[in-house]
Amino acid sequence: MMDLSKALAWIKQNVQPYLPLTRITCVTVGNEVLSGNDTALMANLLPAMQSVYQSLVALGIDEQVSVTTAHSFAILANSFPPSSGSFRHDLYHYLQPLLNFHSQTKSPFLINAYPFFAYKADPDRVPLQYALFEPNPGVTDPITNLKYDNMLYAQMDAAYSAIRAMGHTDIDIRISETGWPSMGDPEEEGATPENAAAYNGNLLKRIAMNQGTPLKPSVPIDVHVFALFNEDMKPGPTSERNYGLFYPDGSPVYNIGLHGSSLPSSYSYFSSSSQRTVCPNLPSFFLLLLLLVLLSLNWFFRPAGEDDTRSGSCVALALAGSSLRSVRIQHQQLFGELLRPGRRSREKEGGV
Repeated sequence: MMDLSKALAWIKQNVQPYLPLTRITCVTVGNEVLSGNDTALMANLLPAMQSVYQSLVALGIDEQVSVTTAHSFAILANSFPPSSGSFRHDLYHYLQPLLNFHSQTKSPFLINAYPFFAYKADPDRVPLQYALFEPNPGVTDPITNLKYDNMLYAQMDAAYSAIRAMGHTDIDIRISETGWPSMGDPEEEGATPENAAAYNGNLLKRIAMNQGTPLKPSVPIDVHVFALFNEDMKPGPTSERNYGLFYPDGSPVYNIGLHGSSLPSSYSYFSSSSQRTVCPNLPSFFLLLLLLVLLSLNWFFRPAGEDDTRSGSCVALALAGSSLRSVRIQHQQLFGELLRPGRRSREKEGGV
């Protein structure tokens, strides 16, 4: 992808033909590259992103499609209090030019954040209600006096603070992955269907409210929930196979209010608060089926030979001829080959 001609050819083949009927909002180049051990890949990340961006500019579609990459929360060295959030020092020389790129191109900074891992690592000190968006006393940042009633917002603001510490206040953060497992190994405390339903259900309520974080109250959170299906063939801890809302056969793992009987008759929405799914006057059962198909898509746009861990896409669809305004689609795979074991473990996504 660092070769401009190859990047241009790839965009022409995989992106341009589908515009404007498919509303492609961004292409992610790589996934959690900076938290890995491949220094060559780290060094090549920004040049690859620049080549993709230059290709979009050359084709005149850079205003429609942005270029970004998704990061593990592990790239932060400190996340509490949120106002003291900072990146790892050993990543500064990668992150500074990357943030400059985001600022120049007005593209979002994507981060994968999982409060589950913080709770699992220290259940005696991390209140479960705080991690699950349940009623709790909350945590006050001693520097800003901002009060946090959930960990995900604190994680987001820690990332905002880390970006600000590197000289930028003009970059939006989006959560490219978050979720909670419904089952885990004996030592994976908190991995239950009840907690998974609470986390994802309460998150959906926050999204519906167009909430922002305490540090960015006017910027609605933009979140992609991982995942639609359990990945029954995925290696690693039991939790890794149990992030889905549904089993591979399509039966529900738990109910977070998406079943036909509980869907509002006028509309339904999922994922990004800034890109709602609005379906007036459609039967609830049809809404559910449509939602499942759309949410299960995960389009990993990559050139031939690229590994799944190295490039992805952030896609939004506007379906012509229907009342479905737009749907944000991310982070789950659909049918056949795409239902193979997932890309990697999320263990490194933790953070306080």
